[in-house]
Amino acid sequence: MTFGHILLTTDLSEEAERAFEPVAELARSFQSKITLLHVVQVMTERAQGGMLATPILPPDMNEAMRAAERELEEQGKPFEGLDVTVRVVSGQSVSEVITEFAQEHETDLIALSTHGRSGVRRMILGSVAEGVLRHANTPVLCFPPPA
Repeated sequence: MTFGHILLTTDLSEEAERAFEPVAELARSFQSKITLLHVVQVMTERAQGGMLATPILPPDMNEAMRAAERELEEQGKPFEGLDVTVRVVSGQSVSEVITEFAQEHETDLIALSTHGRSGVRRMILGSVAEGVLRHANTPVLCFPPPA
């Protein structure tokens, strides 16, 4: 199996950076291109009127996307010498956006770090890694938190 195109996802946290060096090594060995992806989660609100009301997007969405792009450019240092594309997209379900992006851009591997949350924190914050594992049509490489 070869990995010509690796999708590396990040939530811009230190935990997400755990995957950067190993993925860079993998990309070097397969001469792969990497797409470094961040998904800005859209938290919509509904005006009074309930479910039929049009969702209201936060006014600072464009700024959030520009800030994420700047941060990704900074985080991209381990990938010097590699073919890396930085992408920032938005959506309500981060895991669905990741898997759809992977399919649309014909990636051969999705790589991401897990936070290792459990209990109430996982119930409230969810698990992007689990959602990606559940919905992806391509192999997924997960980097767990340190023991």
